[in-house]
Amino acid sequence: MKINLDKGHGNRIRHYAPGQITINDQVVTTSTVVLADRTYTDWAPASMADLKAAHLATIADMGPEILLLGTGASLCFPQPALMAVLMERGIGLEVMDTPAACRTFNILMEDRRNVAAALFMI
Repeated sequence: MKINLDKGHGNRIRHYAPGQITINDQVVTTSTVVLADRTYTDWAPASMADLKAAHLATIADMGPEILLLGTGASLCFPQPALMAVLMERGIGLEVMDTPAACRTFNILMEDRRNVAAALFMI
């Protein structure tokens, strides 16, 4: 799906498809974390099965108020113990498939929210 939005504040997810996500003009083919002003294309877990509390703690250290967790092609909730890392720091967590997380990230960016999206490939 191609997403077209007016240029605004911070990063934008312009396109997503199986195996790739375009952030601004950068095509990413690995799990990634996107914030308003930075993108981490070397996020260690390749899938939900690889996700550990330390991965979420690293994102929590980046200071978002909300984390969108894009779980790939289908919705898959992490273990409650993993989610506790974020709740302990007062960071909201929304779990959804990656296409929904991409769309939601752009909407929250338009509202100038302090959001991070951790995205697994579709």
